[in-house]
Amino acid sequence: MATSKNLARSQEGMSSVPAASQEWSGTAARSSLTTETSAPVRPQAQPSSAYRIGIYGWRKRCLYFLVIVLFAMVIINLALTIWIIRVMDFSINGMGRLRIFRDGLRLEGQSHFLHNLYASKIQSRKDQDLKIESSRNITINARNSEGKITNRLSLGPSTMTSFAEKFTIRNRNGETLFHADEKEVVLSAERLRVTGPGGIRFQGSVQTPFVRAEPFQQLRLESPTRTLQVKAPEGIGIESRAGDISASCLKDLKLQSKEGTIWLDSERVELRNLKTAIPTTRGRSYPGIYQLCACENGRLFLAPPEKSCQADNIVCQ
Repeated sequence: MATSKNLARSQEGMSSVPAASQEWSGTAARSSLTTETSAPVRPQAQPSSAYRIGIYGWRKRCLYFLVIVLFAMVIINLALTIWIIRVMDFSINGMGRLRIFRDGLRLEGQSHFLHNLYASKIQSRKDQDLKIESSRNITINARNSEGKITNRLSLGPSTMTSFAEKFTIRNRNGETLFHADEKEVVLSAERLRVTGPGGIRFQGSVQTPFVRAEPFQQLRLESPTRTLQVKAPEGIGIESRAGDISASCLKDLKLQSKEGTIWLDSERVELRNLKTAIPTTRGRSYPGIYQLCACENGRLFLAPPEKSCQADNIVCQ
């Protein structure tokens, strides 16, 4: 067994070893520090992996070229814009001959529209005319609230066509001069004048209170292939103040009055080309042939051919 003295010695030996090592390390450190301080200091070399900041080489030349091209394009666009403004005459009030106002647009000179034109009112200046021209047709349509075409006016090279339920022409006072619809055509003018050499032709009936020819012109009522009838509920007056009145037909001319009288009022009345009966040797009368007699007041009556023209007061009344 170890005694206390041996333990004390072993502990002293162990403690002396680290002290010696510490003294040797300190001496080595001092020697190394002395050598480092005595040797000259050299600058450290930069690593070869460092990059420069910026654009160099062909990239820089391309960038300058693009900047120059963009600057040239900006100058060209600015020059073209100024040229277009000068040529088109742009201003604050409009463009060229087109002027924009609060109440609408005003066009000066001739204007050409390639497509549809929608406007609520088209009006010319006070001292100029309004002209609408087209190389083909001009069509004006009117639509209802549903968008359907109700009226149409079409102007062609040789025709003018209107599609409407009613067609009316008025004068400045608002009075109707001409009106046409599906039922009737109304002429409200004071005088209807037809200057054509062929006159006017009616396929149906004509109702008018007065028919008169132009001064120093003849009035003719003619039906070439059919009958001509002149009727009136009260009376018919035919008057010529400076000429003759002639009525001719191919077959029969009838003057008939159911309840009244037919008056031939003239200083001289002639009935030409009347058939006459030659008396027979035996004194026999012809059936259906009578003699025409006249009263003092001008009334005509028939009498048998073998007797004289005598009538009582009842016949000549």
